[in-house]
Amino acid sequence: MAHKISESELVLMRIIWKNGGVALYSHIMGELVKDRNEWKNNTVLTLLSRLVGKKFLKVNKIGRRNEYVAVVTEAEYQAMQTHSFLDKVFGGNVKNLVSTLLRQDILSADELEEIESFWRKGHE
Repeated sequence: MAHKISESELVLMRIIWKNGGVALYSHIMGELVKDRNEWKNNTVLTLLSRLVGKKFLKVNKIGRRNEYVAVVTEAEYQAMQTHSFLDKVFGGNVKNLVSTLLRQDILSADELEEIESFWRKGHE
């Protein structure tokens, strides 16, 4: 799945993921209103249909209502984006990524230690 999700589409996907991967159109609109997002119905419907076209969502008809179901989990999407970013920016080299994070103080030595510990536990 090489398709990209736009920032706007990602807003909708996050609402659906947060709701357990399934949401009615009315729930999505309600969450947008709570977040003070003033997108019009047509805008939201267009974004949802793009996500269906890109195979990130599928639609179930429940009477006259649409239920949107995430085809891709949030973790799967994060993994896809991480690989894409790593390839594009660091030529797939994880060491370069980590050294950049450390050099720029984005990742502290304590956090790196925590990651190493987590990694060791998972691979014993």
